[in-house]
Amino acid sequence: MRQIPFSVVTKPTGAACNLDCTYCFFLSKELLYDEAGQRMTEEQLETYVREFLAGQPDGEVTMAWQGGEPTMRGLAFFRRVVELTRHYQRPGQQVLQTIQTNGTLLDDDWCEFLKEEGFLVGLSIDGPQHLHDAYRVNKAGRGTHAQVIRGWEFLRRHGVETNILCTVNAANQDHGAEVYRYFRDDLGATFLQFIPIVERAGYETADGQRLLYLQQGNQVTERSVGSAQWGRFLSEVFDEWLKADVGKVFVQHFDVMLAARFGQYSLCVHSPECGSALAVEHNNDVYSCDHYVEPEYKLGNLADGGFQKFLQTEEQREFGRSKRTSLTQQCLRCPVRWACHGGCPKDRFAESVDGEPGQNYLCEGYYTFFTHAAPTIEKMARAVASGRPAADYS
Repeated sequence: MRQIPFSVVTKPTGAACNLDCTYCFFLSKELLYDEAGQRMTEEQLETYVREFLAGQPDGEVTMAWQGGEPTMRGLAFFRRVVELTRHYQRPGQQVLQTIQTNGTLLDDDWCEFLKEEGFLVGLSIDGPQHLHDAYRVNKAGRGTHAQVIRGWEFLRRHGVETNILCTVNAANQDHGAEVYRYFRDDLGATFLQFIPIVERAGYETADGQRLLYLQQGNQVTERSVGSAQWGRFLSEVFDEWLKADVGKVFVQHFDVMLAARFGQYSLCVHSPECGSALAVEHNNDVYSCDHYVEPEYKLGNLADGGFQKFLQTEEQREFGRSKRTSLTQQCLRCPVRWACHGGCPKDRFAESVDGEPGQNYLCEGYYTFFTHAAPTIEKMARAVASGRPAADYS
């Protein structure tokens, strides 16, 4: 049986988090499980590491830890992660550990460990304080920017490889250039990811309690980014980046777009198909995707088999194929489909210009950005194809 390449986001604390970001759809996933204190045990950790490495090929392998907030599991847990990885990895495997964190629990001990073990750290921050604190709040409802910057400074002090993950939402959507300059000039960041917040409405009770969030409904909350604003945000960042930062600052969407000109797809959102990016909960339950951690998309548990077993199921294969087969006619005739491929299926709840259901809510924004960037990306692709750096595109 052919081995299917795959990636996994693993949640050692489940949905538990020390913050209470108001747009976070994942906090409600704790409702999937009855037990209190949802934490991956050492036995479950060993099963996960063993099965993950057994299912991966030789070469470079990335093990990704997310949450909730994964640092809540404690430093000793991640020391054990490293020990088990060394025990189970094959001689031909080189394992890169990555962790996505809000940064508020980081200190010298954490960052010394992260540097020593070569972790790549993704730090979640939504821009300067007045924009970040709009939605990224603690359990008391207070902004967290100062604590996150404290974590960033620990990471910098220890030389930990770090990238910034910034969500784009109703608070910062009109400030693309400002946000980009803040990361570049104030923080000195050189690796950036921008993720649109598209939050379905109707998953809060009248008194503000969270209901189990599902990818259902066609209305979004007021916190969500607007489609047109998403396109303008990316275009603003692109124009600012072009001025002097090509080859110096790396923005995921731009790298992904350039790679697509060569038929290479590193980001599932803009790949022709998906289905190979799984999610694992604290108890080793396996789900089709990080955005579909809900009962209908549970594939099983690692106690019952390895990752390849779940990837090879017809339901998971269809989950991946449907990204391509469910494209609307508007998508099929779109001149920038090569860069977009309809976006993430979780956002396909709008109507196309023809009245066909299944259009991506962010379509207008994606079309605006990809159309805006395409002429320059084409020049960059020609430069790369001729052996020159992308910065030498003019």
